[in-house]
Amino acid sequence: MTGDPRIPRPLSGLPDNTSSVTGDGHTAKAALRKALRTARGALDPAIKVQWDAHIGAQVLTWWRLRQMDTVGVYWPLAGEPDLRAAYAELALAGVRLALPVVMERDAPLAFTEWQLDEPMLADEMGVAVPATLRFIERPPALLIPCLGFNSENFRLGYGGGYYDRTLELVPRPLTLGIAYSNQEAQFGHGPHDVALDAIVTERSNIR
Repeated sequence: MTGDPRIPRPLSGLPDNTSSVTGDGHTAKAALRKALRTARGALDPAIKVQWDAHIGAQVLTWWRLRQMDTVGVYWPLAGEPDLRAAYAELALAGVRLALPVVMERDAPLAFTEWQLDEPMLADEMGVAVPATLRFIERPPALLIPCLGFNSENFRLGYGGGYYDRTLELVPRPLTLGIAYSNQEAQFGHGPHDVALDAIVTERSNIR
């Protein structure tokens, strides 16, 4: 992947790739999560729309190179890249979309089939899920939002470990992390953390 000079540079006040924690301490990672989430929420809405469109285009290119019939996506929250325009393109191409569902703590995610125009409800964690759940097998490919990521493609999430437990299962799905480039940080990973296959940002170009 290479940078695209047409894509705006990170705004001042957002974290850069010097953001770091030492080791795998819970306190240090909690502080990094808070800083990254606050900064992501401060992104200018107009810039965010541009960045989301570029990331969405990368997702479509990634799918065209692989042609999976089902893709696990995510509902954007807390300033995450909003890729619903790309999801609509996938649906038009005949791709079955699936959303993750938390069934219980300390367990892998379940997945439900999802159509973009269907009614949604908030689950116990405040995440949007279809009003009618239609559970399916785990998709062969997943788009995974990243609160942070490092140079080894390890993801920093919100601390629940749901995606890590999901990716421990065999066969492991293809994974594409979704983030903004200024969410890259330096942090350690533990034995249960799982690196993603690739991460796309507003500066990447999948070919």
